[in-house]
Amino acid sequence: MKSALLGCGGRARGHADAYQHVTKGELAAVCDLDEQRLHGLADHFGIETRYTDVHKMLDEVKPDLLHIVTQPHLRVQLLTLAHEHNVPAVLVEKPIALQGEDYNQLVKLEAESDTKFAVNHQLHFHKKSLELQEAAESGAIGERRFIDASARLNLAGQGTHVLELVSAFNSNSAPTSVFGQVSGGGGIGGGGHSAPEQCVAIINYENGTQAQLLCGTNARPINDDGTQHMHKRIAVYGTKGVVHWTMAYWERTLSNGDLERGDHSYWAEDVIGQAGLTDAMFEWAADDDKPCPTNLSNSLSQFNIILGIYMSALQHRPIDLPVEPDENLLNQLKERL
Repeated sequence: MKSALLGCGGRARGHADAYQHVTKGELAAVCDLDEQRLHGLADHFGIETRYTDVHKMLDEVKPDLLHIVTQPHLRVQLLTLAHEHNVPAVLVEKPIALQGEDYNQLVKLEAESDTKFAVNHQLHFHKKSLELQEAAESGAIGERRFIDASARLNLAGQGTHVLELVSAFNSNSAPTSVFGQVSGGGGIGGGGHSAPEQCVAIINYENGTQAQLLCGTNARPINDDGTQHMHKRIAVYGTKGVVHWTMAYWERTLSNGDLERGDHSYWAEDVIGQAGLTDAMFEWAADDDKPCPTNLSNSLSQFNIILGIYMSALQHRPIDLPVEPDENLLNQLKERL
């Protein structure tokens, strides 16, 4: 099987680098409007087939999997393009949306398309993350009661990453309500990862678990170096113990009640995690019965929580989920903040 890469900026190198470990397919072509970026990435990874026209690439290469590594405001446009070209599978960078309008368009696209869409939440496939997910799922920490998740970047920057981890560590239970607050209008607008600068939310799930989410500089730092993007963490508290994953270290309760702790290299695990996610997409492309866990349906459910947070902050009340989002939520928040 073969893939193609659309977008050759900095994050695209993580997608391409993973192919040294991918076992189920190969990276066959790359595309970018910026020829300097295009040739820089293609030269580095030894990829000969290069395009500046995505339509031509999809028509000629006919990839089984398309990686879309572009800015968030282009999600609907480029996923629709992949659908129109009958691309079997697409792996797109997060966040999947920014507010209600693009969310609703993607819900409609998913219902109409045979393309298998998934979001690039590679943290799901990090080695230690998978081990701790299994510990939580197996009952090693007892019945899950509370999940504490945080990131130092905003909801669009890394909030979707930690919400996916909450789902992964909680049997993908459906969220039922959220009560949230936000601050900082300076992070809204101007393109990129547009979202309020800080948020706090309490999320309830169908299986009875409750989660707390902090995004922004209101989250307590876990690193001494001051790098905001290197802070993502999740702790799951059960009736018999805890599992705790961060980008720098991990902890879990052993059967005798002791707490085991260790350090790990995020960067060493990230390339393997990206490869694991890529192979999962190739598997799904080949077999309908093996959906990727970060599939679009799950990701839209997680993004619906963010829409609920925005509406809760505007209306000063808990919001039942899933919610039909109001229009222009970001503009409403920016004006209010």
